[in-house]
Amino acid sequence: MPNSPLPLVSPSSSPPSTPSFEDALAAHGQAPLTAKSVSTLQVNLGKVCNQTCHHCHVDAGPQRTESMAKDTIDHIIDVLDRTPQISTVDITGGAPEMNPHFEHLVRECRIRGRHVIDRCNLTVFYVKGKSHLPKFLAQHKIEIIASLPCYQETNVEQQRGKGVFDRSISALQTLNRLGYGKEGTDLCLHLVYNPLGPSLPPPQVELEQDFKEELLSRYGIQFNRLLTITNMPISRFLKDLQEAGQVDSYYALLKKSFNVATVEDVMCRSLISVGWDGRLSDCDFNQMLDLPLQSDSPQWIKDFNLFTLEQRPIVVGSHCLGCTAGAGSSCGGTLA
Repeated sequence: MPNSPLPLVSPSSSPPSTPSFEDALAAHGQAPLTAKSVSTLQVNLGKVCNQTCHHCHVDAGPQRTESMAKDTIDHIIDVLDRTPQISTVDITGGAPEMNPHFEHLVRECRIRGRHVIDRCNLTVFYVKGKSHLPKFLAQHKIEIIASLPCYQETNVEQQRGKGVFDRSISALQTLNRLGYGKEGTDLCLHLVYNPLGPSLPPPQVELEQDFKEELLSRYGIQFNRLLTITNMPISRFLKDLQEAGQVDSYYALLKKSFNVATVEDVMCRSLISVGWDGRLSDCDFNQMLDLPLQSDSPQWIKDFNLFTLEQRPIVVGSHCLGCTAGAGSSCGGTLA
């Protein structure tokens, strides 16, 4: 009989042997971690996705049903009307475009002059009824952050599934034809790299140059920036670590690589994450671990209060070591 899968760690706590992020902060005089502003609203439109990626911290996939309702989106739009300090709306998922209200949210954000980011897996353009999305995104001048963990087919399909590489390359070529990633246009196209296993990403600048040279020479593809993001020890990636017996060694790597220079700019200090159900979190990693905001803070988007949220202490856990290891990691790539 095959071995039963190892149980996942309780989402609200870390394994007993994991190092303390609070201790790492305190050792460098950085505790407690507090917010500085709220300039970005990161909106998770749901866990529905047309892919099932091994590293996905959202545990998204085609069988998931969680999807943000329109009344929750209307609360987000109301917050934007009341809060001009929020300059960026960062839309994620799952595949955010799978939410039936995705285009409505994009339009309303752009009408209000907000910068909008779409975290796109590229292959969603080939889902029935979604082929118009590249032109829609270009029309509204949406910044695209697209997942492409390697310029080689084998590595991409090992992490993201069979057939994903060819569709991703085709999608990038389509975006290039629309002007994305080209000099002289305001259509920004960035790619995201995640390591295949329990290691930190290589230096972002050097890897970006490799990606640009290889993608241009092999496929004629251009893009603006490569963002390297550390795999967080939660959800599917944590399960892989458990099955390989590498949880302790990965946490040891993160702790050893703690970089105090990254603490100033970790994303939670200028961002609020909105879950598909409207619940607020300090970041999307905390959201996936069911870690709510500190108890004195508003807990739901309908109760959003900028003054209170800008003063809040940030809820942290051992997984936060992933954001401060090495050159640091955020939704915008390396920090230091």
